[in-house]
Amino acid sequence: MANVLIIRLSAIGDVAMTVPVIYSAARANPQHHFTVLTQAFLMPVFMNNPPNVEVIGINTKASEKSLTGLLKFASALVKYDYDVVLDLHDVIRSRIVRTLFKLNRKKVYVLDKQRKARKQLVAEQGKKFQQIRPVVAGYADVFRQAGFDYTDSFTSLFQNTAVDLTDMHDFTGVKNGRWIGIAPFAKHPGKIYPQDKMEKVVAELSKDEQTTIFLFGGRGYEQAILEEWAFQYPRVKSVAGRYSLDKELMLISQLDLLLCMDSANMHFASLAGTRVVSIWGATHPYAGFYGYGQNPEDAIQAKLDCRPCSIYGQKPCLHGDWACLKQIKPEQITEKINAIL
Repeated sequence: MANVLIIRLSAIGDVAMTVPVIYSAARANPQHHFTVLTQAFLMPVFMNNPPNVEVIGINTKASEKSLTGLLKFASALVKYDYDVVLDLHDVIRSRIVRTLFKLNRKKVYVLDKQRKARKQLVAEQGKKFQQIRPVVAGYADVFRQAGFDYTDSFTSLFQNTAVDLTDMHDFTGVKNGRWIGIAPFAKHPGKIYPQDKMEKVVAELSKDEQTTIFLFGGRGYEQAILEEWAFQYPRVKSVAGRYSLDKELMLISQLDLLLCMDSANMHFASLAGTRVVSIWGATHPYAGFYGYGQNPEDAIQAKLDCRPCSIYGQKPCLHGDWACLKQIKPEQITEKINAIL
């Protein structure tokens, strides 16, 4: 039996994308034990895990933020009896951790992040517009390189677990008709559909008396916007700030569809086995970050030669107008959703 340490510290969506691979690998290799190292606040994502998977948390925003704190944490970690280390991140922090294991003569395998191909995909000149190997497939490659059997067997976090929303019924009500989730925000502006246009989508979908809409987002500004929409339109409810992550995942699993950006919510819905309609602006599914198991036809995009201009959506618009997002009409989105449902 091998004890395997898997490292993926961030970002939220990327950590979520490790779940199908880790669970599949664990089920294909029941004789081995897998320990996932990730941010402490993301540990709930690894719910309903196989018996040979455990998760440990690190806090790189606090106690392990400094080099001293990270080295102290990693030094303690090395004392545990891990035989193999799989680095699914390949950033400075994960390199520091894996280097200490290498110095202790442990086997280390590292994700190929395809940095050159990604750079060519978003280049202003000489752009190579082609599909890059999906990140999920890259994660699986690391397990294979380490000699583990791998068969993709994941369908949902809840594939072997019944979902009970009884304690949420005061808010959600009992499902009657169709439930649509909408997550209109993302970390970077190059991924966010214009707020006024998204409000039109909410308004139009809320006209159907057989539809309940659940709005997902973070606290603060996002929560204020979503609560305003929930107050203004019938059968619209804001989930923002109401439930823990595991509860949100349970609710998402009961949706008929989630509308979202290229964001963590796309990956949460994928983990929950829920179909996603996603809106893409500066980024593109070709970069390899499309939702696990999602239909490529469900991605809504504008056809512009400058796209994609960014892998993560953080770069300023080359033309200053975010045409990639503004050219998408609310009617395109509502028609797509209604056609699917």
